[in-house]
Amino acid sequence: MYPPPPPAPHRDFISVTLSLGESYDNSKSRRRRSCWRKWKQLSRLQRNVILFLLGFLILCGFLSYLQAADQWKALSGRPAEEQKVKPEVPPALPAPQKERAKPEDFPDIVPQKRLRHFRRGPPHLQIRPPNTVSKDGTEDDAKEKETALGNAQQEENTQRTIISWRGAVIEPEQATELPSKRAEASTKPPFLAPRIWKESGLPNERQEGVIEAFLHAWKGYKEFAWGHDELKPVSKTFSEWFGLGLTLIDALDTMWILGLKEEFKEARNWVSEKLNFQKNVDVNLFESTIRILGGLLSTYHLSGDSLFLRKAEDFGNRLMPAFTTPSKIPYSDVNIGTGFAHSPQWTSDSTVAEVTSIQLEFRELSRLTGNKKFQEAVEKVTEHIHSLSGKKDGLVPMFINTNSGFFTHPGVFTLGARADSYYEYLLKQWIQGGKKETALLEDYVKAIEGIKTHLLRHSQPGKLTFVGELAHGRFSAKMDHLVCFLPGTLALGVHHGLPADHMDLAQALMETCYEMNRQMETGLSPEIAHFNLYTRADHKDVEVKLTGTTCCGRRLWKACSICTVSQGTTSTRTGAGRSCKASISTHGSPQVAILLSTMSKIPRSLIPGIRWRASLWEKR
Repeated sequence: MYPPPPPAPHRDFISVTLSLGESYDNSKSRRRRSCWRKWKQLSRLQRNVILFLLGFLILCGFLSYLQAADQWKALSGRPAEEQKVKPEVPPALPAPQKERAKPEDFPDIVPQKRLRHFRRGPPHLQIRPPNTVSKDGTEDDAKEKETALGNAQQEENTQRTIISWRGAVIEPEQATELPSKRAEASTKPPFLAPRIWKESGLPNERQEGVIEAFLHAWKGYKEFAWGHDELKPVSKTFSEWFGLGLTLIDALDTMWILGLKEEFKEARNWVSEKLNFQKNVDVNLFESTIRILGGLLSTYHLSGDSLFLRKAEDFGNRLMPAFTTPSKIPYSDVNIGTGFAHSPQWTSDSTVAEVTSIQLEFRELSRLTGNKKFQEAVEKVTEHIHSLSGKKDGLVPMFINTNSGFFTHPGVFTLGARADSYYEYLLKQWIQGGKKETALLEDYVKAIEGIKTHLLRHSQPGKLTFVGELAHGRFSAKMDHLVCFLPGTLALGVHHGLPADHMDLAQALMETCYEMNRQMETGLSPEIAHFNLYTRADHKDVEVKLTGTTCCGRRLWKACSICTVSQGTTSTRTGAGRSCKASISTHGSPQVAILLSTMSKIPRSLIPGIRWRASLWEKR
């Protein structure tokens, strides 16, 4: 017998070699290490850095997802027909027209009835411009319009309620409704300017003080910065922003109101001979609209001089390229010479206040020139803002992207810089449009309720009412001086029939704004004031302290204007004009262009020979 075969050799593994055209290399340098082994070989610092970067990327991805989901919800969660704001009836703003248009193609424009008193509202306002006659015949247009206005037939207002908010009824005579009749071609003018008539009486001591303050600042501008944007009163030189004579244009209507005929004539001649918009210069859409376009339009309304309307139309056309964005949210800057519009170099965002505070001027320009493109451009912006999500009980964030059209930096709400005039223009557009665009009124009233709920506080222990800020749910007890626009806006709303408690809030905020000026050594408010929300033994309110009693009392509106103008003009006065202050205790530079426009208009009841009808369109 043969012996049994030896057992097969024991193999613990099976090797398979695949040749892919390369030589096999099983050296240690080619062996792959596991991820975990590599991770363990890293130092603790390296592992911490990697974990931090991964966490940061995950957080960014999560935030991007939330923003994209919110934008998708804004687009898909609202029916297409709701994306646009459509009033129940057409706006009462008269159809735009040119002087050559046929009068029978447009509705009448008739004088309104005298407005009623409101129990807790401001006194009645009327238009009483001073008697101003220029030698070059610029009043002729105004006289013709006044004559035509006197011939216009006033239609009886229908006896019905327009709208009611919390029991506050807007009377029929307060609404600016279009009459139903068509005009007769022989009796109806193409456009009716505000009526101008003579006013007897001399200015009192306070009024003379306002005029003197203006003339002092104007004299310095005329001597050292004539035709330039701003005066630098300390160095007695000038500075340029746009190179378009901002101070001069912004002060035109003020000179007309104050009855400064010679100064107005000199400024008009400069506008006629020197003002040229064909310049290769970038201008800010918002700033140039409220100062240049608004200044020209308001001066046209007061004087009736068609020169200012022609200049306004030219400038308005040069601003239109700013609206050529994918979202219809305008760019912040535009070159008025080349027509190239763009966002700031550092961001593609615009501030909400800038894109929503140009509507009054552009709408009025359409009404006066007959070109509807101005009004259509800004109303698309208004409709888009109305439809956006991301608001908080009517309050809006501060920034919006010009490309996407969505709010950016959500969760931050303020009535200070970058958002303030959005709320102001909601109310004024509603009034300008004849109180027909109910979406504007709804947004305004809702925003006021949002302010009361989220931003309104009282300092301790002084009990000053102030409007703070909200950042991602956290309240900040700081108030910009810019918020002091709100008392006047609230009072204007009450004058037009909005809730009477808005006047109570206006008075409380006006007292705070007055204290912000009175408590300072120079009589000038700081740009930002911080308030104390808790009682402390060592001090009272942080920046604004309640010491003594106010001089205002029931006469708050008038007295605050007197005190603020007199103290402010004294502390900022230099030999060549009014200086800005880097702090409230030192002089600075320059004399900003808006000074001459606003300084003398704040105490309007003090100005000789003029009172204002609340429904009159005017520049901001």
